[in-house]
Amino acid sequence: MTNTDRDVHTFRIDIPQERLDDLGARLADTRWPCELPGVGWSRGVPVGYLRELAEYWRTSYDWRRHEAELNSHPQFTTTVDGQNVHFLHVRSPEPDATPLVLLHGWPGTVTDFLDVVGPLSDPRSHGGDPSQAFHLVVPSLPGFGMSTPLAGPGMGAARMAGVLTELMSRLGYGRYGVHGYDTGSWVAPEMGGLRPESVIGVHVNAMITFPLTDGDTEGLTVVEQRRWQSMQDFNDGYLQCNSKRPQTVAYALHDSPVGQLAWIVEKFKELTEPEEGLPEEALDRDRMLTCVSLYWLTGTAGSSAQIYYEEISANAWGGSEEDTGHGGAAGDWTPGRGTVPTGVLVSTHDVTVRRWAERDHNVVRWTELDRGGHFLSMEEPELLVEDVRAFFAGLA
Repeated sequence: MTNTDRDVHTFRIDIPQERLDDLGARLADTRWPCELPGVGWSRGVPVGYLRELAEYWRTSYDWRRHEAELNSHPQFTTTVDGQNVHFLHVRSPEPDATPLVLLHGWPGTVTDFLDVVGPLSDPRSHGGDPSQAFHLVVPSLPGFGMSTPLAGPGMGAARMAGVLTELMSRLGYGRYGVHGYDTGSWVAPEMGGLRPESVIGVHVNAMITFPLTDGDTEGLTVVEQRRWQSMQDFNDGYLQCNSKRPQTVAYALHDSPVGQLAWIVEKFKELTEPEEGLPEEALDRDRMLTCVSLYWLTGTAGSSAQIYYEEISANAWGGSEEDTGHGGAAGDWTPGRGTVPTGVLVSTHDVTVRRWAERDHNVVRWTELDRGGHFLSMEEPELLVEDVRAFFAGLA
């Protein structure tokens, strides 16, 4: 590897105006489908709701304002293991702050964490204890946002972990914590397993846990039974498409902004609390559209879906190390029970089963919330900040 390969470059998002004009034109020219009367959300996103949201996106949403908000945080790119990596690097004004990686999920981006960046990096200015400050590294996961193009097949959670542990080393951080949700909750423990001498703790929410044997489902509590049933009943149509045919799905989403909008906003509705409400009852509408806009403007519908293929289909079909991403220069850890201290935050929407989490991870903190959904950093940022602070304070 040459010195140039290891260079870290400053970066600013500056979407060409012609791309924004193209987005507006495509939204205006959308060919809308018919729908069956009276079915509501039961068969997908209703036309009436989506038309109104798309029109707001076209006529009222201001990308440049939200682009400027992103650019108010220092951003950088570098290349690790052939993969371009984009990240926010927000240093705390507190010199002894703990370095912390924040990992988003699907369908998410670095924008998921905008509401927690200030309180975590500068608690003194947000009514918190300055001893609980963090230097933040917030990467776009490979294949997401500005971390493109995807370097190739095999970029599963383990290889992503290798890329990100190298990134932290490159930034000069020898000891640091990791927080992740959804896809990030796959990658964060892999980082701990790969570099236990560097990762002081792993904190996750929206963690997915599974039974491995028939005996694992015996003796579950009422709450655990409900969570396991919810996992089995979940409408996993998007999961099947992303994991089985990510390239085929990409054509429709890459060519139609309304298609991309529907694909993501359905998850915002189903995975937020309350599920029966509209997404805007849990999430800021502009924040949702900034996320969708990043997927559209970066053309990452297909590359972001590849993580599902790597982790679900390739592994289930008995793929090789090269196929699955569990192996190679960037990810050389053999998965097993983690040894790094792990904190698990469970919202009312989550389906995490504690005994399965403790089977796979060294869980030292377990917090059950009485509210909040899958996208906790946007739905209940104060609760996430509080638990992250408490978890890492307990490791000091």
